[in-house]
Amino acid sequence: MPEPGPRMNGFSLGELCWLFCCPPCPSRIAAKLAFLPPEPTYTVLAPEQRGPGPGAPAPATPAQAAPQPAEEGAGPGVCSLHLSERADWQYTQRELDAVEVFFSRTARDNRLGCMFVRCAPSSRYTLLFSHGNAVDLGQMCSFYIGLGSRINCNIFSYDYSGYGVSSGRPSEKNLYADIDAAWQALRTRYGVSPENIILYGQSIGTVPTVDLASRIDKISKVTSPVLVIHGTEDEVIDFSHGLAMYERCPRAVEPLWVEGAGHNDIELYAQYLERLKQFISHELPNS
Repeated sequence: MPEPGPRMNGFSLGELCWLFCCPPCPSRIAAKLAFLPPEPTYTVLAPEQRGPGPGAPAPATPAQAAPQPAEEGAGPGVCSLHLSERADWQYTQRELDAVEVFFSRTARDNRLGCMFVRCAPSSRYTLLFSHGNAVDLGQMCSFYIGLGSRINCNIFSYDYSGYGVSSGRPSEKNLYADIDAAWQALRTRYGVSPENIILYGQSIGTVPTVDLASRIDKISKVTSPVLVIHGTEDEVIDFSHGLAMYERCPRAVEPLWVEGAGHNDIELYAQYLERLKQFISHELPNS
């Protein structure tokens, strides 16, 4: 019998967290991870480094963020987020001001770039979002604001080791250490209770998400409610992976198979948001 995973206040992560996954199935790709970190699309500056960032779009003046931890060498004040044009920022300064950035550190001694997006300050839930491959926080920032405002959730995210401003090199072991550090930052820095955290794994982000929820390399060991969403025309991860994940989840809710959706456009379909809203607003509170 496998050893039980870590527990908090008498409850396991699987008992306290909600899980949302966009496949692939972790056990099938964990040994074959292909990391594609892009050239960083943003910088995070300490207070004494503030100034006009090169390549920053006109509306993207520095966003106010939480204090940078002393271990990262920041002085008093706040960090600032500077986006390059490649980040493709879609909103105004007002929305950017709601984005907080800071550094944490992993158990493998990598610096971890973190982002907290206050989309719905009065919301009960916060998504701990593990993004897909070949993107970083700068490119995901606009998406987080749009998603969070539509589903009435705050969003906390981070860049994997070797992505964005995070140090180190991407690897499977670092993925697990990265999400551990992100979890701890969300819990300690913002005081979010485990039962109010929704674990969201997008594409390769499903790997650390399922690991955090279960601490066992099988989706069948996750005891929290799971919503699986997959496009039927996914050209990167075959649709069969989504079906396999759904069939192996002991507490899977009704999945969403998006007819005609590929790997990178599933969020553009109206049923994606509708199904996610239903999951958060009705199925989680009643589970």
